[in-house]
Amino acid sequence: MIKCTFENGTPASLRHVVVDAIVVNKKKEILLVKRSKDKVTEGGKWALPGGFMDRDETLIEAVLRETKEETGWEIGDVELLRVVDNPKRRNEDRQNVAFFYTCVPVKKSGKADDESSEQRWFKLDGLPEEEETAFDHLEIIEFYLRNK
Repeated sequence: MIKCTFENGTPASLRHVVVDAIVVNKKKEILLVKRSKDKVTEGGKWALPGGFMDRDETLIEAVLRETKEETGWEIGDVELLRVVDNPKRRNEDRQNVAFFYTCVPVKKSGKADDESSEQRWFKLDGLPEEEETAFDHLEIIEFYLRNK
């Protein structure tokens, strides 16, 4: 939760808005990032590329930016798959409202930032085990596979 005070002095606890990308290539592989070990939450685990939406950007701008920052890939054909607002998401210490998008890789045009220690393409039938996966991202990938 984000603790803040409105203009009229009323305290509030607001939700974080996050975006995540399900990037699948023509070989039916999905791009995952290994979260840096210094991450407070779920460090060293595999995750979908994504992160917090910045002020003054749209959701689409956020997912394009986060994917490029964490993987170096530009993406296209971005479509909303699902919104998750569960206040008790697995391995999450705050309530995030997450927008999950499907997309395709377009071009590798940069390098990954230091938020991830590794980026890897996984076959959709060869995903990391649940205990190796951050948050509820494996559940989201399984939802994608059932509904694509």
